[in-house]
Amino acid sequence: MPVTGRYGSVVMKFGGTSVADADAIIRLVDLVRRQAEAQADDDNKPPVVVVSALSGVTDRLIAIAHVAEEGEVDRAVASLRELLERHVTVASGVTTGANQSKALAEVREEFEGLISLVHALAVLREVSPRSLDAVVASGELASSRIVARALAERGVPAAWIDARTVVITDAEHTGAAPDTTATCERAREHIGLAAARGQVTVLGGFIGATTSGVTTTLGRGGSDYSGAIIGACLGVGEIQIWTDVDGMLTADPRIVAEPRVVPQLSFAEASELAYFGAKVLHPSTILPAVTQNIPVRILNSRRPESLGTLITAEAQSPDAQLTAIACKRNVTVVDITSTRMLMAHGFLRRLFEVFERFKTAVDVVTTSEVSVSVTVDDTRRLEAIVDNLRSFAQVECEPEMAIVSAVGENLRTDPTLFGRAVTSLDRIPLRLVSQAASRRNITFVLRDADVPQAMIRLHEAFF
Repeated sequence: MPVTGRYGSVVMKFGGTSVADADAIIRLVDLVRRQAEAQADDDNKPPVVVVSALSGVTDRLIAIAHVAEEGEVDRAVASLRELLERHVTVASGVTTGANQSKALAEVREEFEGLISLVHALAVLREVSPRSLDAVVASGELASSRIVARALAERGVPAAWIDARTVVITDAEHTGAAPDTTATCERAREHIGLAAARGQVTVLGGFIGATTSGVTTTLGRGGSDYSGAIIGACLGVGEIQIWTDVDGMLTADPRIVAEPRVVPQLSFAEASELAYFGAKVLHPSTILPAVTQNIPVRILNSRRPESLGTLITAEAQSPDAQLTAIACKRNVTVVDITSTRMLMAHGFLRRLFEVFERFKTAVDVVTTSEVSVSVTVDDTRRLEAIVDNLRSFAQVECEPEMAIVSAVGENLRTDPTLFGRAVTSLDRIPLRLVSQAASRRNITFVLRDADVPQAMIRLHEAFF
């Protein structure tokens, strides 16, 4: 039974693998058509569709920008023309006649503008964050154009909307934060108008613009975030994340053989898993949904019959003792020691002000009598952070570490689970062990090389 909402009962967000080629887009169209027909029977508004760039395109565009920065304009342009041909092939495979002519014209116009930009970057020999946003945004702009034409081709009334006219952000390029008030006003205006005409709205995820119209991006994985922001603004009944797996898994299948699908979990559990490395969801995706108490469902576009994973405000009553295990690799442990000042008033504030000044988040924090240890996964500003910390403390860094996190609501009520988790990692050197104040996760910091063995042991112990 379709869920309900004011402007569109469902936001359907499709990842890169769900728009990878013509066959994938045809599957997408069938899924959207089924949803639209179900909602029409229920006198509901049509779905809103948010799409990523074609699989692998964002990485290619980033690489092309850096090639241009090196002055190799011919190589950059040749790569862009290869990407253009891929988009032309996909568009030609999902449209005919007038729809095909329009799709090809729109795609070619997007890439011709991109080629001009690449020429300019090659002359300047510099790619600023603002320029990089302008380059990579083309992936979502092109894919969403193709999807809108493919829907129209198969009889689904569709309206393409430039996401930059809806998602309004600050000017923090490559990782912009949405202006919720402005974005919601734009979403209700533009998407509401299309919904009133009975049209499925199609937007590119990941991208937005400042109030002055400068293109921005929400950071890698931001297409999920786009879908959740728009869903929250429109007050939809459900946000669907269509990907290439059956849902949230109990562990990373690249590390643990045959993990299970988690049928249902809470927003809090999903946020913990996403933050600590679960790849199905972007860590920020869940936040707008939590605010509006909107369920999020993870589904497989290749196996739509699979029930997927439902994420809701409240956890189910799980039979399993843990919900899932996640890992974040390639982190660095930073040890800050100051026997003279550690317990002095203001020391911790001064310490964390350094990380805040350099806009670097820390994942795990532990303290002892003589030191504070933190982990960071973004090391771009680590050298400057260390230099600042050394003005009042001794600092040591240990790279090639990892975080393994065991997550589950039952950790709050069953004190034996902590001991069982630690015992299962017997003889694996643990650098740090932490349990959050929420008591919803147990976090282990260990050598990156020990991650596979640790994940397998935890999974065997609890699943």
